[in-house]
Amino acid sequence: MNSIIDQFICFMEVERGAGRNTLESYHRDISKFFSYLSQQKKTISDVDRQMVIDFMLLLKEKGLDVKSIARNLAALKTFWKFLVNDRIVKDNILSVVETPRIWKTIPGVLSKEEVNVLLNAPDLKNWQGIRDKAILEIMYATGMRVSEVSSARFSDLNMSADFLKCYGKGGKERLVFFGSKAKEALNEYFDKSRGKLSKRTKDGHLFLTRLGKRISRQSIWKLIEKYASLANIKKHITPHTLRHSFATHLLEGGADLRGVQEMLGHSDISTTQIYTHVDNDRLKKVHSSFHPRA
Repeated sequence: MNSIIDQFICFMEVERGAGRNTLESYHRDISKFFSYLSQQKKTISDVDRQMVIDFMLLLKEKGLDVKSIARNLAALKTFWKFLVNDRIVKDNILSVVETPRIWKTIPGVLSKEEVNVLLNAPDLKNWQGIRDKAILEIMYATGMRVSEVSSARFSDLNMSADFLKCYGKGGKERLVFFGSKAKEALNEYFDKSRGKLSKRTKDGHLFLTRLGKRISRQSIWKLIEKYASLANIKKHITPHTLRHSFATHLLEGGADLRGVQEMLGHSDISTTQIYTHVDNDRLKKVHSSFHPRA
């Protein structure tokens, strides 16, 4: 079974151009199903619709939310298409298994005041605070995913035109633009931190650790939690919170939804439309507060 998974992962990488995070997710979810088959003493040829449904119910019993279960099923559906196309199995039994309905939840966002406090939390008296300030500023200025910030390269940065070449999901390339505040933070980082760090390894990534190596997604996650605590922000904050805040504040300022879609790197505008719900909540509060017959 492991060899079949490896063939599938190779196919997704070479033929479909799937990114590293997507490949890891596919491998994890499909391996989970194969472990379930092994426990049931079944093979691929034994799988039927009911067995897949029982697997999803098991995931639910283990506490997985609907979104995670739907992701597991999506991975299996893609995998089964591969099996059919390669004639490893005859029928695509997963084509008749319905995906659990996912209620889209409004993402958590920070107010503009909270963003200002967070972005001013790093201590600019040391190299790490200067680097962290640049990371926070670029995340809020561009709406980049944490994986995109971690993998960003110095050579992809254009300081004269104020943009960064970004590689999103599936290796899709887009340009993300930043303003004066982020540019100021980047210049400070280049002048006082990055040059010293890069001398140790000659690493070409934009943001580096004290060892001169690429900063990881986990490290960015931790530094955001650290500065949220220092800023005394009580909300649960993740790297995606800055991305959500970026999109919401653009829409609040009158930005076009299609433009925000391009900036976020969403392939489907329906993914971007979730942010209109955030804005609608704000508009409802305004209406309730100021309309004479509210």
